[in-house]
Amino acid sequence: MKAIQITRTGGPEVLELTQLPLPEPGPGQVRLKVEAAGLNYADILTVAGEYLARTRLPLVPGMEFAGRVDALGEGVGGLQEGQLVAALAGQGGFAEYAVVPLRALVPVPPGLSAPQAAAFPVSYYTAYFALVTQARARPGEWVLVQAAGGALGTATVQVARALGLRVIATASTEAKLELARALGAEVTLLGSRPDLLEAVREATGGHGVDVLVEVVGGAGFAQSLQMLAYRGRLLVVGSASRELAQMNPVSLMKRNQSVIGVWLTPFLADPQALQEATAFLTPLLASGAVRPVVGKVFALEQAAEAFAYVTGRQSSGKVVLTP
Repeated sequence: MKAIQITRTGGPEVLELTQLPLPEPGPGQVRLKVEAAGLNYADILTVAGEYLARTRLPLVPGMEFAGRVDALGEGVGGLQEGQLVAALAGQGGFAEYAVVPLRALVPVPPGLSAPQAAAFPVSYYTAYFALVTQARARPGEWVLVQAAGGALGTATVQVARALGLRVIATASTEAKLELARALGAEVTLLGSRPDLLEAVREATGGHGVDVLVEVVGGAGFAQSLQMLAYRGRLLVVGSASRELAQMNPVSLMKRNQSVIGVWLTPFLADPQALQEATAFLTPLLASGAVRPVVGKVFALEQAAEAFAYVTGRQSSGKVVLTP
């Protein structure tokens, strides 16, 4: 089978199109014929050797993907050959076939295409765990979503609206802000505007935001803290700038504020947390209340080009690779 494999860490140049043996599912495993794989910033960091988990080589990247059930391992039931499912497997998606544990599968409601199914798991589960599990957001609260036109941003805007939150979206271009408005953002602001802090305070009646989804890090982190309301919660979901952020912890005491980390991987090992998230998200997906936003689609052979496209901050929605 064709696959993208890395044998060393680095940039897009280490992505190698190669031929690998067709994997066989073992007990409790399922083999999928991959139809689409989502490209996440976490995949780029994994390939670079900079992710939160160690990159073990050789590696076929691709933490989320969708495909048709092709073969079942011993002890696996309840699935039909040819059934479309999504997978949150952590790796293996950038290939024509992938073997995953049964527990890694995510149900796909009827009506979703393979690219939409591949664009769903990482972003929407992360949005749920960020807003519900970690921030304990309540209806009527203000949430600011950074990079709102990207994969995680579009998912977070939709999940926030489903929770009854009031959304302020920031993004790098007017086109991305237009997308955020179409998804339900109440206020949209260019992240580069010099008066961003004042604009956020004005939009919230001087209150500040109750929850802020921080994905940029670096020099802007201090400003994000200033945007928080009393008892506000800043959710650290990423650091696209790849720059260290500085913070005086004592400053949080004055307004009883919190800085909370959000990492999807540990939640995947928590069956109860996964069940709760799935129970919330699946009906929304089935009803069309949330809809994964698929951005540019690349062929598997164009993986290096897709990586460069995402790191160049050109993408809206989820960038997808197809074998």
